[in-house]
Amino acid sequence: MILIAVISLGVIGIIGALLLYVASKKFEVHEDPRIGQVQEVLPGANCGGCGFAGCAGFAGACVKADSLDGMLCPVGGTTVMAKIAAILGKEAGSAEPKIAVVRCNGTCAARPKTNHYDGVKSCAVASSLYGGETNCTFGCLGYGDCVKACNFDAIHINPETGLAEVDEEKCTACGACAKACPKGVIELRKKGPKSRRIFVSCINKDKGAVARKACANACIGCGKCAKECPFGAITVENNVAYIDYTKCRMCRKCVAVCPTGAIHELNFPPRKEAEPKAAVEKPAAPVEAKSAENTTTKVKEEEIKK
Repeated sequence: MILIAVISLGVIGIIGALLLYVASKKFEVHEDPRIGQVQEVLPGANCGGCGFAGCAGFAGACVKADSLDGMLCPVGGTTVMAKIAAILGKEAGSAEPKIAVVRCNGTCAARPKTNHYDGVKSCAVASSLYGGETNCTFGCLGYGDCVKACNFDAIHINPETGLAEVDEEKCTACGACAKACPKGVIELRKKGPKSRRIFVSCINKDKGAVARKACANACIGCGKCAKECPFGAITVENNVAYIDYTKCRMCRKCVAVCPTGAIHELNFPPRKEAEPKAAVEKPAAPVEAKSAENTTTKVKEEEIKK
């Protein structure tokens, strides 16, 4: 009986193994070996800044894509994309580098606190409970969820202003900080030539008087910047201005007309101060004319004496 049982189990095992072998062959998925090669040259940060779940997903997308245009590894940059293009025999795509921008200028001085939050120091938690410690319910909360989300130590909270600040040298534009911000204050924008950028550092959608009362640096939606822009790059919606970086030519005219200083210009050379107009000097009277006047005056004086 024991022998029969052992033989029966052995036969069942062999049949099961054969079935598994047939199924594995039938449903086998062949992976392109180039995916592994591309993944090897990627930095392995798995930050999601490329728009995919991780480096493996980005590698697969690069292999399947007909062109690499619009595809960029924000951590590796153009150097890594050139290596990928060489592996796949494709031309390296043209994608403009981006950088994270904090669109809030509500410093402690401009946006005074009206209450004190004594809960968990988390922007997500505080945002779910109430508007914040100031009258502006749109600005940066300053509890550092973006700092924790960044894998590159590229963003920190300034203790003096209470606002998040981006380190341009370390930022890879992975977008992790933007996803972690519950207020939507952080945005990925084009890095710009020589890292020069112009943007509206405010997202307050309240009406002008209310926004200005809550924060001295708030955009009041006056529309002066939109009227001044010769390229149509600025729109005013929901009481707040927005600059489209794809249209902006960085003429900086909008910066000069903003009454609250809500529009920021980064990494530009200092503006040239207008030279004072030279005082207009009256032309000196000709010597002959002066002598004639003196002679006439003397003659009149002598006639009066006589």
